[in-house]
Amino acid sequence: MLSRSVRDSAAMLDVLAGAPDPAGPYLPHRPPAPYAELARRAPGSLRIGFTTRSPLGTAVHPEAVAAVADAAALLEGLGHHVEEADTGIDERGLALDFLAMWATETAVTVDAVKRLTGAGNTGFELDTHVLAAAGRRMRAPASYAAHQRWNLYNRQLAAFHTRYDLLLTPTLAQPPLRIGELDTPAAVRALARLLLPLGLLGLLSRTGAYEEAVIANLAPVPFTQLANITGRPAASVPLHRTPDGLPLGVQFVAPLGGEGTLLALAAQLESARPWAHLEPAL
Repeated sequence: MLSRSVRDSAAMLDVLAGAPDPAGPYLPHRPPAPYAELARRAPGSLRIGFTTRSPLGTAVHPEAVAAVADAAALLEGLGHHVEEADTGIDERGLALDFLAMWATETAVTVDAVKRLTGAGNTGFELDTHVLAAAGRRMRAPASYAAHQRWNLYNRQLAAFHTRYDLLLTPTLAQPPLRIGELDTPAAVRALARLLLPLGLLGLLSRTGAYEEAVIANLAPVPFTQLANITGRPAASVPLHRTPDGLPLGVQFVAPLGGEGTLLALAAQLESARPWAHLEPAL
């Protein structure tokens, strides 16, 4: 969810949490008090491990590094223990496994929409076709192995959280992107348009150009797949501003059931350095 204040995030979470789904495969953790109340509590002194190294091995902008350093200094001033730490997770492999699951799910979704609506190829964006084609090219054993590795990532992150209450990273690896900056390269799009009517689009996913495009697409957001895949709660807090006045957040990742800790810490940071009134010049 996106909000301008921690109070609003906590209130929205209370509304959305609702009652557990009796048909769901898991029973979600519910705190003993409403999230709005937890956000008003003091977080105590927390152990926080941070990293600014991109798990993809791609560049991290100095402003993103500065955002974490600035947050770490603020946290230390508030009484928390902050130190550089390594999750021990192969997060480049995690990102590729994330993409594998995304591609196969897209393939299933596109086929289902076509079946239910009669939509043809013109009913989807070209990038969606490319991702779905990559999913269809994946063999079942490879897909299953990628999903099985999620359990390893869960266990490794759980081990990290036995040493630290929270993980701190940049939210973005660079300042906010301009509209169109993540568009698929023109050469890849041109090749995709040629292969789509021939039913050969899956071949594109086996090319170096496709992998380069994937890494380039994930490079600005290399830190967020970890919480997505492991299902851990995470929060982005807009503490830092670029020289242009644009917000550049830092991400906190908590263990399972750690929403209350995230909200309490975010509220403490918001009180120490308010952000809701800040708006960049357009």
